[in-house]
Order: sequence, then structure tokens, then C-alpha cells
Amino acid sequence: MWDIVQTFDLTGFIKEATSPETWKLHQKNLMEEVMSKKLKISICCASAIAMSTLLGCSSMKAPATAEMAVSKSAVDSAAGEGATEFAPIEMNSAREKLALANKAMDARDYKLAADLATQAQADARLAQGKAKSAKAQKAADALQEDIRVLWEELQRANRQAQ
Repeated sequence: MWDIVQTFDLTGFIKEATSPETWKLHQKNLMEEVMSKKLKISICCASAIAMSTLLGCSSMKAPATAEMAVSKSAVDSAAGEGATEFAPIEMNSAREKLALANKAMDARDYKLAADLATQAQADARLAQGKAKSAKAQKAADALQEDIRVLWEELQRANRQAQ
């Protein structure tokens, strides 16, 4: 009585429907299957985006944490070299940037924290270099003064010997 109608499902297999009711039911099932697959794909994509975002953020944490440690060490080393005395502006800048980097870490802004930590490290190394240079200059000046004093004593001794 009814003609056999051939349809294809999502996998490409031929299905047969023998009545309009069966055909409508088949279409409905096919649409539900398509929508279900689209929903699953959408959920998978959203999950993948969320995971990559989370992994991206956590992958930034490790370098930022390492950068913070190196910067803190650089600031401590510069302070140990006397940078607070000989390069106070650079030391203050390094400490301020390190404090801002700590705040950025607390706010989980790892990129900003790493950038600020790198800047703090550069300021600390500059302060340390200036401190070493100032100390070397101070030592050279003291040595020059010692040489001058010895020269005067030598001249005095030569005058007395004559």
C-alpha cells in the first residue's frame, strides 16, 4: 500500500520507511541525533577552550614564580653589595617593582608579575653595578691617597738624609 522511501542516516546507511508516520518519526529522530551531536561538539569545544585557558594561566604561573625568585635574589644581592647606600634610586625602584609584582601574583596576573619581576631584576642589577663601581672608585681614591702619603713620607725622608 505505501511506497518504500529510502533515507540516509548520519552514518550514510540507507534506511527504509514504509509510511508517512514512520518517515516523520525517522526525520524527528534524525534531527534529534544531529542536534545531540552538535550539542556534544559544542560542549567539547567549550570544555577545550576552558581547559586551554586554565592551562594557559597555570603555565604562566611557573615562569612568573621563577622570575619572582630570581628578582628577589637580585634585590637581596644588590642590597648586600651596598646598593642602598650607593644607588638608592635604583634600589627603591627595584623594591617597588618587586612589591608590585607580588601584588600581581596575588591577583593571578602572571604576565604582569613576570614583567615587573624582570624590571625589578634589571633595576637591582643596575643598582648592584653602580654600588660595585662606587665602591671600586672609593677604594681607588683611598689607594691614591695612600700613595700620596707614602710619596710625601719618601720625600721627607730624602730631605732629612741630605
